[in-house]
Amino acid sequence: MDIVLSPTEVRVLGSLIEKELTVPEYCPLTLNSLVLACNQKSNRDPVTAYSDEEVLDAVETLRNKQLAWQRSIPGSRTLKYEQNLRAKFGFAQREIAVACVLMLRGPSTPGEIRGYTGRLYQFRDLSEVEESLALLAAWETGPVVTRLPRLPGTKEHRFAHLFSGEVIVASGPEAAEAGAEVQSGASLTLTERIILLEEKTARLAEELAATKQAFEEFRRSFE
Repeated sequence: MDIVLSPTEVRVLGSLIEKELTVPEYCPLTLNSLVLACNQKSNRDPVTAYSDEEVLDAVETLRNKQLAWQRSIPGSRTLKYEQNLRAKFGFAQREIAVACVLMLRGPSTPGEIRGYTGRLYQFRDLSEVEESLALLAAWETGPVVTRLPRLPGTKEHRFAHLFSGEVIVASGPEAAEAGAEVQSGASLTLTERIILLEEKTARLAEELAATKQAFEEFRRSFE
């Protein structure tokens, strides 16, 4: 990608996308609303405390990159802001939903992405999430996401956005510590625990179906 965004720009852009998809009646956003969206304590990793000036600076640089617009509403002195990522890259709603989650939540597995995108886009199943990730990883103007190596002690690959350039992957003791944290139930939110349980249930259901099929074939061999 020829666009590299700072962490503040990523948070601002992701927040603009999220609010446009979830509460369109309140968009475009005022500066105050945008600051609150960037710093909210839910659905954000990490949680931030950006000032009005920091957010406004990020909006200005995003405008220069044609990723955000400033709008003046007739009859109002208050300037408002909206995102232009979808139009600039030509994303469909499901792809922009995936990009939004990765910008606001950080690296995530397909199962986590499906759980996090509930209000942004309703994916039918994990295969549709994986299809969107594959499209974004091979986007015609350059990869938008990348698959990360599995953390020690985990079975699922995580995916990360590339709007801030190549992702630096931890290795050695840091990676082991991160993998242990992912496996610790105490470190997971309720949503994340539900997602992990859903993934485990799906795998068990597939194993049970395969076992039933094998048993039926075995039984028929004696008929």
